[in-house]
Amino acid sequence: MFPLKRVLSAIFVLIIAGSIFGTGVYIGKTSVVCKFCQPENINFSLFWESLTKLQDKFVDPLKINDQEIIYGAISGMVKALEDPYTVFMSPDDTKSFFEDVNGRFEGVGMEVGIKKGQLQVISPLKGTPAMEAGMRAGDSILKIDDKLTSDLSIDEAVSLIRGPKGTEVTLTVFREGWNSTKEIKIKRAVIEIASLEWEMKGDIAYLQLFHFSEQANYDFSNAAIEIINSPAKKILLDLRNNPGGYLEVSQNIAGWFLEKGQIVTIEDFNGKKDSIEYKAQGNSKLISYPVVILINKGSASASEILAAALRDNRGIKLVGETSFGKGSVQELLTLSDGSTIKTTIANWLTPNGSHITGVGLEPDYKVEMTEDDYSNEKDPQLEKALEILNQMQ
Repeated sequence: MFPLKRVLSAIFVLIIAGSIFGTGVYIGKTSVVCKFCQPENINFSLFWESLTKLQDKFVDPLKINDQEIIYGAISGMVKALEDPYTVFMSPDDTKSFFEDVNGRFEGVGMEVGIKKGQLQVISPLKGTPAMEAGMRAGDSILKIDDKLTSDLSIDEAVSLIRGPKGTEVTLTVFREGWNSTKEIKIKRAVIEIASLEWEMKGDIAYLQLFHFSEQANYDFSNAAIEIINSPAKKILLDLRNNPGGYLEVSQNIAGWFLEKGQIVTIEDFNGKKDSIEYKAQGNSKLISYPVVILINKGSASASEILAAALRDNRGIKLVGETSFGKGSVQELLTLSDGSTIKTTIANWLTPNGSHITGVGLEPDYKVEMTEDDYSNEKDPQLEKALEILNQMQ
């Protein structure tokens, strides 16, 4: 079901909910073969020398686990690349990953990533404990319980935040505009997330897309048919707090809005091999509808790809805040003992050839959400998008 399926999201699993929405990760059985087992410019004997000295001199020999030391060394090698999306997973971590792909999910229901060296919330998901506790896109997580996050990888942070339903995790959070940090306690639960919702606002079909899961592909097709058969004359597509999902789903949804053959995204390998263009293959049945798209700092990866595809090909306007900026592709490399390395192999580009990673998409109409807006359940971003659509013919 999953081999070589591209999963686009701000991190390589929807780590806190436990569900997979990946990072543009190729989930395949790719074995690693030693291309140059003894490069002339690398002295591997230093590793064995260090291990021998530790075994001989370390004060507590019971703490020396040779296998864990090997795993620690590989983790250190991967961290030296300074790419938050390139990580090593032990066999147990790898097993948990594939269980997440196929199983039951327990956690707090938000996606996190590392941006500018800081663990941040990408998006709390609707109806989950994280959203109910008040977490927001862009929040910086400084501590998980008593553990500082400054030197944690994404996966290490995940393992600390997630856990069985009914248990609690305390996050020390800082938000732009706050004078100091706050502790937020969240009770973990089983996470169930709807893929989308839509309703009529006058003659506008307001469609909220929460993620790009396989279910979303089916649900969007049904919603699109309902919209076509409704009085709707325009569409407002809300991608706020949508952390991503499958590339194929983003590509399929784009096909409802674009002409067949128009570029949805470009996979760029930085000169290592030819780029790959992913094109719209759909029925174009929504191409005649005026469309506006809502984005914010919680819109990531597949959301950014869809928004950029509609903007670059049709000039569709974006309203809200600059998106997260996640546009890299990871491949899962399987090692001989069942451990894995997830490594960045490419970048997603917009149809116009622009990078997404670290940049994001700038809205055509920038509208910020204030503390007062959240407290009083106001939505000036939605109001602005509706205003623009109402002026369109």
